[in-house]
Amino acid sequence: MPEETVNKALMLLERVARALERQTNALRTEPPDWRASNAWIWQPGRQRLKPVRTTGALPLDMLVGLETQSGILLQNTRQFAEGYTANNALLWGARGMGKSSLIKAAHARVVKESRIPLVLVEIFREDLATLPDLLDLLREEDDKRFLLFCDDLSFDEQENSYKFLKVVLEGGIEARPANVLFYATSNRRHLMPRQMIENERATAIQPGESTEEKVSLSDRFGIWLGFYPCTQDEYLTMVENYASSLNIPLKDDRLREQALEWAATRGDRSGRVAWQFIQHLAGRYEIRIDGL
Repeated sequence: MPEETVNKALMLLERVARALERQTNALRTEPPDWRASNAWIWQPGRQRLKPVRTTGALPLDMLVGLETQSGILLQNTRQFAEGYTANNALLWGARGMGKSSLIKAAHARVVKESRIPLVLVEIFREDLATLPDLLDLLREEDDKRFLLFCDDLSFDEQENSYKFLKVVLEGGIEARPANVLFYATSNRRHLMPRQMIENERATAIQPGESTEEKVSLSDRFGIWLGFYPCTQDEYLTMVENYASSLNIPLKDDRLREQALEWAATRGDRSGRVAWQFIQHLAGRYEIRIDGL
């Protein structure tokens, strides 16, 4: 037998052995101690959930300019936590405008209100292929409700995992567990780069069908919430609200002046830039921010 063929066979056997070892370790893994936290990170390599000490969630009322989005997401999250039907949600749009912050804030608010434990579980985009393993784990915990969260969800031209995600969201032979809801953020409304959709349309035998397959991924989210770039006035309102909430002792005129200088150095205005400026001021005035 040629040496090259032998080497390939050995490599295949080694991969099989590693896969079997992971499955064996998974069977030995102790179930999570849910009392440790109400937020966790999925670690597929170790087939376990890692507790998160703090999510850094801001109070919902500190997220100014997002009243419409927060009202919709909070109601949807509350319905789910209380055992009623709710929709998967896609928060899409401009960078730094509070998409992830809103999910964490809504979760934190509902945790305080709900009688049923609502657990936030983050799964990274590159780990989406392991969703069945995670869902099998969560399905068994029918006394809890799980909010799956994937930040910065998008797919490039060479990726096919979007097809798997479509089945998980809706349409597979095995339904998504009733105690699991999926929230995602993305800079892209349809989760695909525009040129990818256009290329598929140009080269496909049935262009409409190929394009529809990709666009339909975002359609499986029952709720779409858009986030748009902020104006200078909206940016300053965010800064002023943060400063007021934290009792930062800086007069309004001086606060606005410094906030604009900060944004100019970044070349951007957004909720994230406003919060970064406030963290700078809080440190300068020796003001501690809970959870940070």
